[in-house]
Amino acid sequence: MISQFYILSSRGDVIIRKDYLGDVPRTSSEIFFRNAKFWKEGDGEAPPVFNVDGVTYLHIKEGGVQLVATTRTNLSPSFVLEFLKRICTIVKDYCGFLSEDAIRKNVVLIYELLDEVVDYGFPQSTATEALKQFVVNDPTVVAPAFYLAKPLFSLSKGPTGVFKSVLDTNRTDGKRRDEIFVDVVERITCTFNASGYVASAQVDGAVQIKSYLAGNPPIKIKLNDDVLIGKRDAPYGRDLDRAAERGHM
Repeated sequence: MISQFYILSSRGDVIIRKDYLGDVPRTSSEIFFRNAKFWKEGDGEAPPVFNVDGVTYLHIKEGGVQLVATTRTNLSPSFVLEFLKRICTIVKDYCGFLSEDAIRKNVVLIYELLDEVVDYGFPQSTATEALKQFVVNDPTVVAPAFYLAKPLFSLSKGPTGVFKSVLDTNRTDGKRRDEIFVDVVERITCTFNASGYVASAQVDGAVQIKSYLAGNPPIKIKLNDDVLIGKRDAPYGRDLDRAAERGHM
């Protein structure tokens, strides 16, 4: 069982803290940060798992913050570290990015998520889809500074679209709510030549829909009337426009 879980900033400040069993002192966060920052064995960083005064500390670092779990029992280290990774994934799914700013602006939401994924120190379901029906707080999506600067190359992923449904009908008869979730996913693939110019570019997109409507009613999707396929000044684009005028598309 996990005794404590907390998220620390790069300065050692406690942003999120959950004490499940009460068998580890509250000063454990200070003990962890002091040992992790000034690791005495060698010049490298502290290992992901270490023990101090009978308390085992398991931690990972991602997005400039540290996620730490403490325990006094003999737990599988790989299991706890994987669980911490899953928590990182959940935070990214809801908040868009994992960073100190994103966590501070979504403290209430993260506490609600922790109440669902950990029960008295026992990890529960960490599937984002399963958490949607239990979490009611709306996330505040925060983009990191380098994302706001719009760099030329960026491998970071944006928000995965775990938000409120586009249709939410509250029912008073005790049955489930009618909901439908719509995600628009776009991917840009570019090839650059040796001079740094774009040699080719391609945009792939998809509209992903999950319907929780009772009775399986028909659904129609309408795109913007200004949407064009291809470029009008390109031969292929002109062919598409002619085909659309002839009614073949």
